[in-house]
Amino acid sequence: MSAVFDSISRFYSSSIGKKILVALTGLVLVAFILGHMIGNLLVFAGPEAINEYGHMLQTALHGGGVWIARIGLLVAVVIHILATIQLTIANKAARKDRYGKEASQVSSKASRTMIWSGLTILAFIVYHLLHFTVRVGNEYNNPELYSTMLHGEQVHNVYKMVIDGFSWWPASVFYIIAMVLLCSHLSHGVASIFQTLGLATHRTWPIFEKLGKAYALLILVGNCSIPIAILVFGYGR
Repeated sequence: MSAVFDSISRFYSSSIGKKILVALTGLVLVAFILGHMIGNLLVFAGPEAINEYGHMLQTALHGGGVWIARIGLLVAVVIHILATIQLTIANKAARKDRYGKEASQVSSKASRTMIWSGLTILAFIVYHLLHFTVRVGNEYNNPELYSTMLHGEQVHNVYKMVIDGFSWWPASVFYIIAMVLLCSHLSHGVASIFQTLGLATHRTWPIFEKLGKAYALLILVGNCSIPIAILVFGYGR
């Protein structure tokens, strides 16, 4: 067992090991973000569609599936951010040792802001979980206010929760700001995933770069359409 832990420790302590972990956790998060957005957009299909989707998530594996996914995603986020911070610190130290202080100024704006946008996104994830999942500081757990009938069964009214949640302007504004930062992160990060995993060559890099920007724009428009529709245009109210 100690040999396994030693191997894992050596892998993580190496620069290439951290880069691979950043890429793999990034890939998991990119897939989750797309799936999460598609699920959230069901709010535009009406109460039954998104309530059925929410009930399916809550009852998967007798209620354990959603928590397994949440814990796994949080672990992926923490590993992703921690490894990125450690790589950035190591790279800055290496540049200073070799070229002096001025060398750090040549890094791209995107790479310099990756850590800060990542930490802000982490703060948003924690807030988002407290707001809609743990339901701290609100009455979303109140069955008298947030229950509805679905196929003869009483379920949580996800539709009403989303409408009420984004009707509060601070939540919507914070959500939109977080999405802008997330998509700035994604526009640089998605292409980097393919580069780290050896799938992007010098010739194909521009294609992956455009793919990353297109994906980021898709996520930005899709996710921001929900709070804007509710807060600005009064959808569902």
